[in-house]
Amino acid sequence: MSRALEQDDANRAPPRVGDRSIAYVVNGYPRRSETFIASEMHRLEAQGVRLRTYAIKPGDTGDPHPVVGQIRATPEYLQSRTPVPGTPVHLWLARNLPALLPALGRAAARWPFGILRAGAFAFDQAMRARRAEWSSSPLTYIKEFFLAVALADRVLAAPDVAHLHAAFAHRTATVTWMASMITGLPFSFTGHAKDIYVADLNPAGLLRRKLLAASFVVTCTHANRRHLLALAPEARVHTIYHGLNADFAALVRAGSSLPVGPPASDGCLRILGVGRLVIKKGFDLLVEACAILRDQGLDVDLRIIGGFGEHADDLRSLIAARSLEAQAELVGPRSQAEIYAELRAADVFCLPCRVMGNGDRDGIPNVLVEAMSIGVPVVTTPVSGIPELVEDGRSALVVAQEDPEALAVALRRLHDHPELARRLGAAGQGVVLERFDGDRLATSLATLFRASAL
Repeated sequence: MSRALEQDDANRAPPRVGDRSIAYVVNGYPRRSETFIASEMHRLEAQGVRLRTYAIKPGDTGDPHPVVGQIRATPEYLQSRTPVPGTPVHLWLARNLPALLPALGRAAARWPFGILRAGAFAFDQAMRARRAEWSSSPLTYIKEFFLAVALADRVLAAPDVAHLHAAFAHRTATVTWMASMITGLPFSFTGHAKDIYVADLNPAGLLRRKLLAASFVVTCTHANRRHLLALAPEARVHTIYHGLNADFAALVRAGSSLPVGPPASDGCLRILGVGRLVIKKGFDLLVEACAILRDQGLDVDLRIIGGFGEHADDLRSLIAARSLEAQAELVGPRSQAEIYAELRAADVFCLPCRVMGNGDRDGIPNVLVEAMSIGVPVVTTPVSGIPELVEDGRSALVVAQEDPEALAVALRRLHDHPELARRLGAAGQGVVLERFDGDRLATSLATLFRASAL
């Protein structure tokens, strides 16, 4: 067996130093809600890091954000077969195995014991999850094993790859870790929010095992880092903020001659919220706060920009129930340029985030950084990593989560005290300039990659 393992190592001849690259593995690509991923890739390339992009599946339809077109790496999509819900494992294999066998054969010929290691891991994890009575099906791990085989097969055709990196801590990291088992290449991953807090996404202790196996782990807040180290104190976890995304940074630079702070008020309080219409964003609380302000006689105009998630219908019903149809609008997704223009027209940006019962939460919402970067005063909640970005009374107004009355008080305070709004907006802009420069932050990640593989 040791000879076979030595042969696996011999077959994996290291590339020349100057030719090495990072296999950057994402779930869907490109995605409009993940500008931070595309920005990170673009900035790594600008730092001289050579990337190969592997996506488990295609991303969103329609025109991507401009930064996607600036990324030199061309995405390759892994072979993925989606089962009909309830399909037995043997039927799924019978339908899909013929298409999967060529990649399996090539990878097994190069790394026979790597294939056995990954297969044994997939079987073991399926059994752990079943014993722990988690909801994940054994088919989940069979699919992820074959995705890992497909990734290893792509790496076989790209001998310059020296390190594997997964953009999220759940499925993408599982596939990447198994590909690491197959090829022997080091791997790392980035943890963001739901992917590290919702236990069902890493059942039966899987996240701890990933943390201990990875060469290093990156996360976007110190709060996340504390959470991960509580799971695995021995893990090598680094905090690197996302920073202002590349497209928005370009818009800010182009508009830098415009005055800082909200536009002159005509008596109407223009409130903007941006984010997917999901419960953790707290937009229902914002609607309730607007109803309170309206009932107090204040003229309000609420616009919520974002993709229509599972909370959209509830928000529409709540707007109707509070008779706010003339004051509140769900405007759907918008481009970065359109969001920039909406922020310029707003008096205040509000994102009253909450922690969900299953643990899901935001890290530092990127839209908060975007709003602050152009001097819009912010009202938000002290959830997760948000206190690492804002300080109540100095760079934002911060209220307790699940408190629409307190939210209404903070919004009214900014309306009644325009000098406070200008001061908070200017201070928030200073925070972003000083601590959330995306180009500078990308240097830290590039350094980690070079230390591991380049």
